[in-house]
Amino acid sequence: MDKGLVQVYTGDSKGKTTAALGQCLRAVGHGFFVCFIQFIKGGAYTGELYSTQRLYPNFAFRQYGITCPYSTLIRQGEEKCRGCGKCFPSKGKDNAECERMTCLGFSAAEKAVCSGEYDIVVLDEINHAIYQNFLTPDEVIALLNKKLPYVEVILTGRNAHPAIIERADLVTEMTLRKHPFQKGIISRRGIEY
Repeated sequence: MDKGLVQVYTGDSKGKTTAALGQCLRAVGHGFFVCFIQFIKGGAYTGELYSTQRLYPNFAFRQYGITCPYSTLIRQGEEKCRGCGKCFPSKGKDNAECERMTCLGFSAAEKAVCSGEYDIVVLDEINHAIYQNFLTPDEVIALLNKKLPYVEVILTGRNAHPAIIERADLVTEMTLRKHPFQKGIISRRGIEY
């Protein structure tokens, strides 16, 4: 690519990670190299983790989050995601390990945007990491400002900070109008994870 831009997918509805994955799938189809870094999420049962392995060496997928205690059983189809929140940080909870994992992921992101190895770098759930105060908007903007000129960077996650939105070239907001969770339907394998 001649010029890499900054994209943000945010909002309170489903589809942010899915949109980023779709962009990456398109890019890999053109021979581009992608590094997809997931913050917060550590579920070794997610479909994207396994499907992107088939796109190696064009697609590097890295997770920096707390692993779900039921991930093996979920992957084997013997359990379903319970929505218990053990693998996802929330305000008021002890998040020291999530914070540590975020620091590791951020170091990986700094290397990825400056290495020259990748055409697209996705920072999945980085907006939520900022919201949880694991990173500051200034740290992320500094990272964006030192990326190589041709590298496209995609930031996902709800609650995108206004400074991140201001820095972005493209912002898409997923608006919740209706969701199966409102009917008590839990996360479904192959659809939500």
